[in-house]
Formats: sequence, C-alpha cells, structure tokens
Amino acid sequence: MTGHVLVAPDKFKGSLTAPRVADAVARGLREAVPGLDVRCLPVADGGDGTVDAAVAAGFTRVGRWVTGPIGKLVAASFAVRGDTAVVEVAAASGLAGLRPLAPLTATSRGTGELLRSALDVGCTRIVLGVGGSACTDGGRGMVEALEGYDFADIDVVLASDVDNPLLGPTGAAAVYGPQKGASAADVEVLEERLRAWADEVGHEFADTPGAGAAGGIGFAALALLGARRRPGIEVVLDLIGFADALPGARLVITGEGSLDAQTRHGKAPAGVAAASGGVPVVAVAGRCEVEPADLGLTCAYALLDVEPDVTRCFAEPERLLAELAGRIAGDWLEE
Repeated sequence: MTGHVLVAPDKFKGSLTAPRVADAVARGLREAVPGLDVRCLPVADGGDGTVDAAVAAGFTRVGRWVTGPIGKLVAASFAVRGDTAVVEVAAASGLAGLRPLAPLTATSRGTGELLRSALDVGCTRIVLGVGGSACTDGGRGMVEALEGYDFADIDVVLASDVDNPLLGPTGAAAVYGPQKGASAADVEVLEERLRAWADEVGHEFADTPGAGAAGGIGFAALALLGARRRPGIEVVLDLIGFADALPGARLVITGEGSLDAQTRHGKAPAGVAAASGGVPVVAVAGRCEVEPADLGLTCAYALLDVEPDVTRCFAEPERLLAELAGRIAGDWLEE
C-alpha cells in the first residue's frame, strides 16, 4: 500500500482539541489498516486552537500569567519557533469560561502582555490570531500594555477572516457586541467609545477590512502595530508546513465540530480542501448540515451517523471518531 494519509482536522469546539481529534482518527485508521502510514497535522483557522496547532507542528509552548478580560490574572500561552511567535487573543482575552460576561469593561490588555512577552524572547515575526475575544475595547488595552515597545521592525500578521470595519452597522460593536453580552444600549456606548478611540488614533484604518475583528483589536493592530491581514487558515497552513506534508498523500482527512454554512467562510475544512491540490479530502464532524462538495470536500462522515444521541456524541467523541475512521478506511483505503 503506497502513499500516506494526512490527518489535518480542526478542533471539535466544546469537546476535543484538534490534536485529540487527529489522534482519535489516526488510531481508528491504524486499527483498521495495520501498518498504514498516518501523519497527523492538526490545524486551526486563526482563532482559539491556533497555538495548539502550532505546538503540535513543533513550536514550543511558552506559558505566562497575564491580565484576563475582567482584570484577574489568567494562565495563557503562546507558541515560539525561531524568530516566529503565535499569539491568540482567545488565550488571554477570550470568552471561554468567562462568567458573567463583561461587555462594557472587558479588556484586551492580556493580549498585549502576551505580545510583549513574545518580543522579550526575541521574536521578530508575530502571528496574531483574533478569534474568540471577550472585549470590545478597540485594542486599547493591548496597546497600553505595549507602551514603550517599538514595532517598526516587527512583522505582525493579523490572522483573521473577519472583514468587518471598526464602526457602523457592520462594525465591531454592532455585530459582535451582542455575542459578548452587550444589550442594545451597551452597543451604543461601545460604538461611541470606539469612535472616540478612532478619533484619537486616526480614522485611516477604521474602514479597513478586518478592523472590527476581536472587538476592534484588528484596528489597533493595523493602525498601531503595522499589521497586515491574511486569512487565518492560510496563515496556519503555512506555519505548520501543510504543503510540505502533502506530497505522496493518498487521502487527506480534515474536520471540525459542525460542517455548516459558516464552514465555507474561512473555516479550516474548506481551507484544507482548497490547499490539497487534487488529493481526495474527506471530513469528520459532529454533524454535517451542508453538501460536502460545496466545501470542496469529496465526502463527509458525522458522529451522528454512528450515534444519533447528541449527548453521547459529546461524551464519547474519541471512540466515535475512531469508529468513523474505520469506515473511512473501508471506503478509501482498501486495495
């Protein structure tokens, strides 16, 4: 049997990290086809899980205590390899586990502290993944934490598929504020604060696509850190060496928790399919709500196909993923 199988899934949000998804799929494949060459390369789309994907690809995790979104210290980490650091907003300034939500007071300061730490260890290229933020402070907290640091010679890449501007009906406050607990009145307050911040910094970048990412962290990164924006999944695939792992592959397996209408808008499975150069790409997911072909996929396999009880899918995802992998082996890997 020639050719390897490349297992490159994103996380199953709320259930499994991407490395654990990949490990479960790989285990099922090897059980079904002993001796199969399976290579795991977990991916992410630039949001939470991006540091995990970088670490799985050989980056070193660096832990720090930083200011969390409500001002309390939180344990966070970034990833380093050579002069490159991977920092994700969700690690320091994220929504995950934040209760109660704090739409008017949540700060991005911890993200700035992680960036500062990356500079302190000598990094000159920083990938900033901006998904999952709890704040709508326009990146002011991040910038305040970076006072005294010069970004003139630092290459900052804003890994984001969000193309919203900073202000207005499609801006950071109006679109994403409610997801962070903001009432209609809160949205008005946040909009005025963002407008005042843009007045202070300058409006040149306020309408730039991506300025509204992560509650306006995108704006601060573009305007004050000299960042350039790239699609998150493309950045991650470059970081982890996806193109180098592809030659010789007979099959690529990707996936995420839910394959749905959002998947085609910069999510990992669609990005993996687009980058696979004609190699068949199948996906594993908790559920599949769209035609796989619409995402560039050859086909998709869902946990709900083997276990109709959603509760059990969340409780036993690794067992079910291994079972799905056995089905994939039977469909695609038999000589």
